[in-house]
Amino acid sequence: MLAVCCLSMFLVGLDTTIVNVGLPAIGRDLRVGTRSLEWTVDAYTIALAGLLISSGALADRFGRRRMFQSGLVVFGAASLLCAIAPSAGALVVIRAVQGIGASMLSPVALAIVVNAMPDPKERAQAIGVWAAVFGLSMAVGPVTGGALLAGFGWRALFWINAPVIVAALVLSALFVPESRAPRPRRLDLPGQVLLTVVIGVWVGALVEGPHVGWASPAALAAYGIATMATVAFVWVEARRPEPLMDPRLFRRPVFSGAVLGAVAVFVALNVTLLLNTLYLQHTRGLTPLAAGVATLPMAVGAIVCAPWSGRLVGRVGPRLPLTLAGGFTMAGGLCQVGLDGRTGMPLLLLAYLLTGIGFGFANAPITNTAVGGLPADRAGVAGAITSTARQVGAAIGIAIAGGLAANSTPAGLAHASRPGWILVIACGLLLVLMAHTSRSRT
Repeated sequence: MLAVCCLSMFLVGLDTTIVNVGLPAIGRDLRVGTRSLEWTVDAYTIALAGLLISSGALADRFGRRRMFQSGLVVFGAASLLCAIAPSAGALVVIRAVQGIGASMLSPVALAIVVNAMPDPKERAQAIGVWAAVFGLSMAVGPVTGGALLAGFGWRALFWINAPVIVAALVLSALFVPESRAPRPRRLDLPGQVLLTVVIGVWVGALVEGPHVGWASPAALAAYGIATMATVAFVWVEARRPEPLMDPRLFRRPVFSGAVLGAVAVFVALNVTLLLNTLYLQHTRGLTPLAAGVATLPMAVGAIVCAPWSGRLVGRVGPRLPLTLAGGFTMAGGLCQVGLDGRTGMPLLLLAYLLTGIGFGFANAPITNTAVGGLPADRAGVAGAITSTARQVGAAIGIAIAGGLAANSTPAGLAHASRPGWILVIACGLLLVLMAHTSRSRT
């Protein structure tokens, strides 16, 4: 059952890393620049982040296996449509639909695993395996994407999802039991609409800010709308009997710290992935396949350290793995803060390895702390809030990295990316600070 549920994490991770590697090829074929490429990725993450919590609540009410299988069908159908998209605009819209399907996968599958493994130590180890699968998708994604681009073009990047979807549908029918929350919550439509507006407008302002000007009337209007939507969301949720995201949950320092840590980890990861994709292919002139192979140390670090982190969490608590996660993330950023067009490949490979190790150590303590901070009958919502935080971090990271790269030439990209590496270092420092305020044991 754990293996079947991990397929969804593999699928979401594979799609992210494959599409990142293929962005330059998509841009050339559809004749669009970095601005449209950002929306190709962020349309997916905005839809995913905006709907994760509702998907978790619907799964608790109508059945987690049913929601999981529905997500697979939507994700697979959208993948096939992405493969035949005639324009950048169509691709952006279909990627948003793909994000809707993805919102039914990760938190629901995590809820299935959490409910099947009530023992804290076993659960922590299972979450370590869960995190390792994302590392595996990082390993497979760039290399597979590079090979597909070389042999078949960027449209093959979406066809590759089909066999994984079919396998997950068959195996989930055979091995995953149906489960529901004993007392499911009602769907909060006002909260859902406001959350989607909050995420979409804030991310949209980050994506468009470098192009329209940070102080332009359009940008100022976006800030105003996003701020009002944020205030309205908090006000509405505080007064709902069964809110989409209960603000009172964030009064628990352990839970709110885990959510903030999830944002930081995925900001750092996505800044690293996008900046290096553009740097290796545009500045250094590597082929997509060579760029994918170059990032393998990142994946190796994540694959090795994620299950190890899960065992550490089960044995000694989150403090040690969080400290290691923050330290290695900072080291990876420091290796790249002085990047230029002639930086030696050994230093780049070391930076990717350090970043992968940091990511591998981070996920298990953050996820386990967040899920353990809520009652078991709200496992779907707990997983959804954590996954929402990850995707918000991913959208912010992509928007920031895209903004840094948008107005730079290939030769100037390395220098333009330096604020991004400073941000990665800051994210690592935040994880270290979190570690020193966490409990020594779960």
